Amino acid sequence: MSSSVASSTLPADPSNPYYLHHGDSLGSMLVTQVLTGDNYHSWRRSMLMALTAKNEVCFIDGSVPSPLDTSPLFQSWTRCNNMVLSWLLNSLSKEIAASVIYVDSAMEMRFDLKERFSQGCGPQIFQLQNSIASLT
Repeated sequence: MSSSVASSTLPADPSNPYYLHHGDSLGSMLVTQVLTGDNYHSWRRSMLMALTAKNEVCFIDGSVPSPLDTSPLFQSWTRCNNMVLSWLLNSLSKEIAASVIYVDSAMEMRFDLKERFSQGCGPQIFQLQNSIASLT
């Protein structure tokens, strides 16, 4: 493999979003807490910190969109997207992971999880507030 091909497929600059450290693996656990549903906000914060440290948040926020499959960057994007998908899956409970295993992009998975788990339970919050207000 020529050095120009190697450098285009495996960036050596850690600030490049397509850079993956040689120690990164599909089985890595980036966060210690598994998303079970009721801990979404703390899980999200931990995952954002971990992905920021790895310079891969751009794959969940859409700032590095999928290039056309004819683009020379498509293979690198797919490799990094799949790595981020794997990290996300490894941080989910088995039940939640089974529900998102077929999502194609890390950004789609983020939106799916956010839509399902970021909303508070309105009636339960109302009941708790009423209970607190009635305490003397």
